[in-house]
Amino acid sequence: MDTPAHARVLVVANKTAATPALIEAVAERAAAGRATFFLLVPNPDDHLVFDRNSQDVHAGEQVLALALPLLEEAAGGHVEGRVAASPNAYDDIVEELETRPYDEIILSTLPSHVSHWLHVDLPRRVAGLGYPVTTVNAAHERKKRASA
Repeated sequence: MDTPAHARVLVVANKTAATPALIEAVAERAAAGRATFFLLVPNPDDHLVFDRNSQDVHAGEQVLALALPLLEEAAGGHVEGRVAASPNAYDDIVEELETRPYDEIILSTLPSHVSHWLHVDLPRRVAGLGYPVTTVNAAHERKKRASA
């Protein structure tokens, strides 16, 4: 897949939004070519409760406040973001992809032994949406790029 002249990159992270591994991945992507970045934070208060939506996004707003300046430095420019209210990260991603155009996705997860997203195979499911996906593990495990 050819990279557009100005790629739009959706970054999805929760507790890992300000980790060195994600910051490094954003810096590497920015160095690879012009890109704008948008950080989506699935609601951290809902991630284990699958039967409710919460408009209480206070914890997610704290994640955004901490992560955005670090990601902006890595990206070399402004990074926007929002907190989702859904209890399901996959649904949050699908909703965001329907809201704005994106060319690729960076998905940041916790280490494999504690990551709920990896246990539900979120990277493969997201790659199935047809976007190139780079999965970044907060424990500095290898990054992998998957395509549908």
